[in-house]
Amino acid sequence: MEARAIPRPLLARVPNALTLIRLALIPVFALLMVRAGREPSWPAGLVFGVAGLTDQVDGFLARRWRVESRFGRLADPLADRLMIDAAVILLVVYDRLPWAGLALVAGRDLLLLGGTAALAPYGLAVEVSVLGKVATWVLYLAVFCRIVTAPSHAWPLELFWSGLGLALLAGVFYVRRAWGELRR
Repeated sequence: MEARAIPRPLLARVPNALTLIRLALIPVFALLMVRAGREPSWPAGLVFGVAGLTDQVDGFLARRWRVESRFGRLADPLADRLMIDAAVILLVVYDRLPWAGLALVAGRDLLLLGGTAALAPYGLAVEVSVLGKVATWVLYLAVFCRIVTAPSHAWPLELFWSGLGLALLAGVFYVRRAWGELRR
C-alpha cells in the first residue's frame, strides 16, 4: 500500500506553527521562572528546552520541505531572540547571571535587528553561519543549565560566557559579510 502524500500547503504551515508555539511558550516560561525565583526550576528548564528544540526543528523542516516563508524568516529568529532574552533577563533579575551578560546579549540582539533592518532596503540578508548556530546552541544549553542547577554551580556561567563569546565572534563575521555585500 502506497503512503499518501501530505499536501504541500499543510507542510508549509508546520514550521510556522512551531515558531508560533515557541512564541506562545515565552509567557509560560516567564511565569515558571518567576514562580521559581532564585531556585532552580526543571519545569521552566523543560519549557526553555522545548523552545530550543523547536527552533532547530522548524528551520530544518522548512529547508527540507522547501517551504521557507517570509513569515518564518522574520518570526523564527525573533522567537529565538525573545526566548533567550526573556531567560537572560529573568536570570539577571534573580541574581543567577550578571548584568554584563544581559547587556551583551541585548547589544548583540539589537545589532542583529539593526543590521537586518539596514540590509533589507538593499534586498540583502546575511545567512546564519555554522558559527552562529553553534553559538546559539551553546547559549541555549548554558541558559538551560543555569535554569536547572543551583546558583552555586559556576560551570553553567562559564558555558554562558563561552556561548556569548562565540555569538559575538559570529557577529563580527556577519558584520564583515554584510559590509562586503553593501560594497558590491
